[in-house]
Amino acid sequence: MKSKILGNTGIRVSRMCFGSLTIGPLQKNKTLLESREIIAAALDCGVNFFDTADLYNNYDHLRAAIQIQPNVVIATKSYDYTAAGVRSSLNRALTELGRDYVDLYLLHEQESKKTIEGHWEAIEALIAEKKAGTVRAIGISTHRVEGVYGANLFPELDVIHPLINLTGIGIEDGTAQEMAAAIHEAKKAGKGIYSMKPLGGGNLLSQKQASFEYVLNIADLDAIAIGVQSVNEVLYNVKKFNGETVPDDLEDAVSSAPKKLHISDWCTGCGKCLKRCNQLALILVNGKASVDEKKCVLCCYCSVACKDFCIKVI
Repeated sequence: MKSKILGNTGIRVSRMCFGSLTIGPLQKNKTLLESREIIAAALDCGVNFFDTADLYNNYDHLRAAIQIQPNVVIATKSYDYTAAGVRSSLNRALTELGRDYVDLYLLHEQESKKTIEGHWEAIEALIAEKKAGTVRAIGISTHRVEGVYGANLFPELDVIHPLINLTGIGIEDGTAQEMAAAIHEAKKAGKGIYSMKPLGGGNLLSQKQASFEYVLNIADLDAIAIGVQSVNEVLYNVKKFNGETVPDDLEDAVSSAPKKLHISDWCTGCGKCLKRCNQLALILVNGKASVDEKKCVLCCYCSVACKDFCIKVI
């Protein structure tokens, strides 16, 4: 597995970052034994970089990675905006991971310079934790172009975790081209950049080859986080990241694996996705969108209508 130094942090990471949301309780809810097998396959292939978050509730899954390979790089995130909140979330991560430090700690889904300033108490706490050695680098994740430009203004932030993919699905305030331009400026400023959602939360599976080519050709990305839910997906993605030919049997195994539409619990029930569904597979239940899997054909037209990026294919 190819690797790069993450910006100016001095932390070397595999180009493929293991996105752990998919295996956790919010999505596929894999058992610890199943997760350990998937994680072990990634480690065997040279993947050393794992992304999680306080929200994902899967530190126990990633603890397995640390037990297998103590020197893995772990990135976590939280929505905290106070010093007390950051310290509480960090303590949870350290306790449940069984570690005395985390490599990267990010403030989750920052929107702009203003939201970063509004979270400055949390950032000051993270700066203190970095000096104490409990955190190696700090930064933000963002779905917004404005969020990347905002982070570029603060030298205290080492790392940016932005959303970018072929069509720009999930970017809240611009296009893929505009996000790429913001990332380029961040790279020039010495930020470590590891992106998310290269397949648009599963919504770009029909354009898988082009989607991989797009993100892998963005030189400014030190690493790319991609969700995986099986050993086969690990092996497939590693082949893609290394520029190797994917064997036909592996291609078939990954392509034929069952998938379903997943609607995150932060759905606001606006109903726009219902209007885009020609199969009438979506309805509102208790103020949130719900899918009839018997009717859903995974066309992903609904996901384009969701301004909050609630709809994924897993």
